[in-house]
Amino acid sequence: MAQTYDFPDDLRAAQDELDQVRGDLQRLLNRQPWSVEPLPAWNSHENSWRLASRPDSPGWTSGDQATHGQLRAREAALAALIVCHAFWATIEPAERSTARSQLKHHRDHTLAAYPPRAVRSRAPQRLSAGVTLSRLCSLG
Repeated sequence: MAQTYDFPDDLRAAQDELDQVRGDLQRLLNRQPWSVEPLPAWNSHENSWRLASRPDSPGWTSGDQATHGQLRAREAALAALIVCHAFWATIEPAERSTARSQLKHHRDHTLAAYPPRAVRSRAPQRLSAGVTLSRLCSLG
């Protein structure tokens, strides 16, 4: 049986808020035109190796640009809070990846009693190559 971890409430709350912020950001980006700035439509040349085209882009509104900036800043702050939380120092270095994965999916275990449609599934997210918790937060 895999080990389970007793995550602090503030760490769980930060993970939940990070998931919410990322969802809000994705919904914002999905409804935006292809270009932040107003640009005319274009088509690639007929001899291009890959044909592509884009319609006219009215650009993003200043409100949407501000919202995007706020969401990105909040996402970065929450990610840093989670990655650098003191809780990770209590976990053996070899187990931190497993513990982090369990934190990301802590609600899946909480919602296990609900029908599957109530549980959100998502692909696992990975750190960039060479990035470790110890390099980011000097945990050891």
